[in-house]
Amino acid sequence: MKTQNVTVTAESLKSKRMKNKKRKRKFKGNFNNGSEENPRPAEEEISEISTRKRKRRRKSAGENRSSAKLEHNFMESSKYVEKQSQNAMTREPSKPPMSSLKPNNFLDKMRARLAGGHFRMLNEKLYTCRGSEAYDLFKNDPSLFNVYHSGYQEQMSHWPQQPVDVITKWLKEHSHSLVVADFGCGDARLAKCVKNKVFSIDLVSSDPSVIACDMAHTPLTESSVDVAVFCLSLMGTDFPDYLKEAYRVLKPGGWLLVAEVKSRFDPDNGGADPNKFVKALNCLGFNIVFKDFSSKIFVLFYFRKEKGRNIEGKQIDWPRLKPCIYKRR
Repeated sequence: MKTQNVTVTAESLKSKRMKNKKRKRKFKGNFNNGSEENPRPAEEEISEISTRKRKRRRKSAGENRSSAKLEHNFMESSKYVEKQSQNAMTREPSKPPMSSLKPNNFLDKMRARLAGGHFRMLNEKLYTCRGSEAYDLFKNDPSLFNVYHSGYQEQMSHWPQQPVDVITKWLKEHSHSLVVADFGCGDARLAKCVKNKVFSIDLVSSDPSVIACDMAHTPLTESSVDVAVFCLSLMGTDFPDYLKEAYRVLKPGGWLLVAEVKSRFDPDNGGADPNKFVKALNCLGFNIVFKDFSSKIFVLFYFRKEKGRNIEGKQIDWPRLKPCIYKRR
């Protein structure tokens, strides 16, 4: 029994010595796989341990700073959101943006397309029928007039300049005492923009001030107006009858102003020769004063009625004005 105890004690001592050697190697000695050929200095090992500890401390401090910064930013953003919410509650509700008012669904787009197609059909009808037919058409269904003029305004909104604005400016430069007859007035915009007395004439009266009639037969008395205006309104196939009516109601020396789409007077593309148009009106009893072709979209003719001219029974060779028809889609 004693021998066994001594043996166990010797083995325990040997095990302790081995553990001590391992500890010495860990902190002082060689870490090259237990080899003692190139022992590592203890100072270098201690320095490496200190470096690791410093890195751990810096990393921990950095994480703490990042956490504190995130918390600060969160608190600031929370304060900002709360402030904006309070401002929104005290502010008056704003109008919806214009983009939200535009047609943005399928039904609205289809309605707009159908309205555009309806306008093009009416426009073609007005250019290819007589004035009396157009008058009967709108008289039987006045709503068609609104459909047509809605489409007309949409088309005109894309023009860089409106001929009615040019005519308005011309009238303002002349005496306010001049009496005006606006043939094919539409929404009677000319009468609203000048101080002159204006007889607004069209196929349908959408305004109490508008005279609804066939423009070839107006209720105006002979030689009663100083200025007759046709602003994009020589549409029917019997347009010469409109101009004859203008000659009837104009005073001697009175003005005739005609504004039309430029393509209607382009002989190279099927339009009328403007010189032939001027010649026909000269035969009717008008003298040309000025032709304005400066616009890319429309032309303007300024005529004056001759004094003491008798045109009854005179045959006039009228040029055919090209219809202004939009392409079907």
